[in-house]
Amino acid sequence: MRRRDLLIRLGLVAGGVAGAWWLRDHVLWRQPQAGFGPDGSSGWLGYAQPRAATPTVEVLLNGAPVRALVDSGAQYSVADRALVDRLGLGEGLPLPMVAYGVGGGAQMGRAATLDVRIGGLRLDGLRTAILNLGPLAGEQGLGAPLIIGQDVLSEVVLELDTGRRRMRFLPRDGWTPGRGLAPIAVRRAGRALETTITVEGATVTAVVDTGASAVLAVTRETAQAAGLLDGRPRTAGQSIVLGGVVGAETVVVRTLTIGDALYRRAEVAVYDNVAVPGFPDALVGMAAFEDRRLVLDLGGPGLFVSRPMEITVGR
Repeated sequence: MRRRDLLIRLGLVAGGVAGAWWLRDHVLWRQPQAGFGPDGSSGWLGYAQPRAATPTVEVLLNGAPVRALVDSGAQYSVADRALVDRLGLGEGLPLPMVAYGVGGGAQMGRAATLDVRIGGLRLDGLRTAILNLGPLAGEQGLGAPLIIGQDVLSEVVLELDTGRRRMRFLPRDGWTPGRGLAPIAVRRAGRALETTITVEGATVTAVVDTGASAVLAVTRETAQAAGLLDGRPRTAGQSIVLGGVVGAETVVVRTLTIGDALYRRAEVAVYDNVAVPGFPDALVGMAAFEDRRLVLDLGGPGLFVSRPMEITVGR
């Protein structure tokens, strides 16, 4: 398998993950209590799965080592049912909820309250949904049975150094962007960050999604409106979604802009329309920030990246 083919396949697998998460809760969901060590940060932490563009990290969950996906596209943090059973955490709290994924299927779940440590960051009383994460939690996916979602990321600042495949978490109070970081205009969509991008001159509103690997992933309806289904070649593939796998396609666009960065020959993932109110039409993934620094402040809201450039990501 050529390296380029491998990257495409990994992108399709990881790219559907964060886009797959749209959780609708039926009760108030308590925010976690975040605390930092003496140095005031989590410290720099390497990606647990460095071959993947999406950020994963080793954490301690109730004292047990677990791999977690840090996912700014997930409304809530989620623990895999098999992980909860393995750690003997019981059946969870009697708080019913419904989860929807890109595949359109619904899954009933409950909640658990967990203590999580990510380097020097402590999350005491983190309430998570208990769901079947399917391939995502296995080695055919990211091997990540825990998702750190917007409930955590709205309480801290997340800094990603994608070139060195590492991350750190910082307190929001008193944080300011460092030298070399430029802002991208964003607005809050719920607790997510949303920005306006252009695809071959068409305007698209997209959620910034660290759980997605493609530069851009769009619904079929959005792709049609942007003129991307105009007979150009499509590459078939698959994406991991809530509890399973669905089909996806990839098309190549001539130009795409995110902030002040121009991407040429970028690969855009196209997934089927999702019949869930409020589900995003488009997702900006981690390939858009390859070899750059990226800082997300969901509580701000704020998005900062290292200086833009013209980027060719295809052939």
